[in-house]
Amino acid sequence: MKLMFISDIHGSLYWLQLALEKFREEKADRLVLLGDYMYHGPRNPLPEGYNPAEVAAMLNQYKSHIAVSVRGNCDAEVDQMLLEFPMMGDYALLYHEGRRIYVTHGHGFSIGNLPPLKEGDVFIQGHTHIPVADVENGVFVLNPGSIALPKENYPSSYAVLEGAQFTVKDFDGKTLKAITFSK
Repeated sequence: MKLMFISDIHGSLYWLQLALEKFREEKADRLVLLGDYMYHGPRNPLPEGYNPAEVAAMLNQYKSHIAVSVRGNCDAEVDQMLLEFPMMGDYALLYHEGRRIYVTHGHGFSIGNLPPLKEGDVFIQGHTHIPVADVENGVFVLNPGSIALPKENYPSSYAVLEGAQFTVKDFDGKTLKAITFSK
């Protein structure tokens, strides 16, 4: 199964449309959404194509493709009222090819503050808008970056997990970060 991870949409219909085009191009089986769907937050500029209501409508069209979605720090109960899939959980656990994956936005548990995980587990978050593919204390730590508001001079990005390979890509198809999970 091929999973595609997107995070930090922040209400950008423009970037969500591009991400969903990549979902189709990548031929991914399911989407994993890492929070911050509609609101841009008080510290962020308005992203290109800011249209929260249309972002919700477009995400709803893909609800049957969403494996997991978690709440970000900019998400609220009022946002859930517009979405036809659950997104209020702070975290979720996925099992992919025998490996446990802890999925969260990153404003609680984070790469710098990991939950109790064992060596070989995977921790994936959004929140920082910075791509990561690394190992910390035997745990694979990942972040797809942000599709709409990237930081630290990174381009807009998303990630795919296929088999044991996690790859963060920009929208031109260039690999920004990658890691292969060891057995």
